[in-house]
Amino acid sequence: MRPNKRAELIRKSLELFNRNGFHATGMDLVAAKTGVSKTSIYKHFRSKEELILAVLRLRDEDFRNWLYRRLEERADTPRGQLEALFDVLEEWFGQPGFQGCMFIKASAEYQSGQDPVNVQSAEHKRLLQEHFTGLAARAGARDPDGLGRQLMVLKEGAIVLAAMRHSSAPARDARQAGLVLIAQAVD
Repeated sequence: MRPNKRAELIRKSLELFNRNGFHATGMDLVAAKTGVSKTSIYKHFRSKEELILAVLRLRDEDFRNWLYRRLEERADTPRGQLEALFDVLEEWFGQPGFQGCMFIKASAEYQSGQDPVNVQSAEHKRLLQEHFTGLAARAGARDPDGLGRQLMVLKEGAIVLAAMRHSSAPARDARQAGLVLIAQAVD
């Protein structure tokens, strides 16, 4: 399979897994919707889980690049970027087809902490928290790790509620709490 064909397979699989779930999306459906035979798929991915891991790596890269770019476009200071986090989430929640976080869904379907899909999902969240902690440190927070963790909890809660309620309102509620936390943490 050519590299661009492989990338196309991963991107189309991302859409399928995000829409239908991981366990509910069988390889027959992947083959039918991507136009790639199961034989070809299995030449490049030894298992469905390997394809899922490739999908999660793509989603991680796409999402973090989008989020970090949007934060930088909204504010040119670390504190401003922290404060803009929930505005950017509100944008995401308002996008047509928003269905929540693929990593939350993956970890719910692959619950063992040893499962590679769960591990990959946790890594995505770790990288986001690390970024928020770095922003908090550059903003002068007294406890950057604590602020990074707290903002992560607010972010994750807002994502779950936005998906469950089919509303972007949880981003605004989380923003209010986040602004209080940031103001208390940063002099």
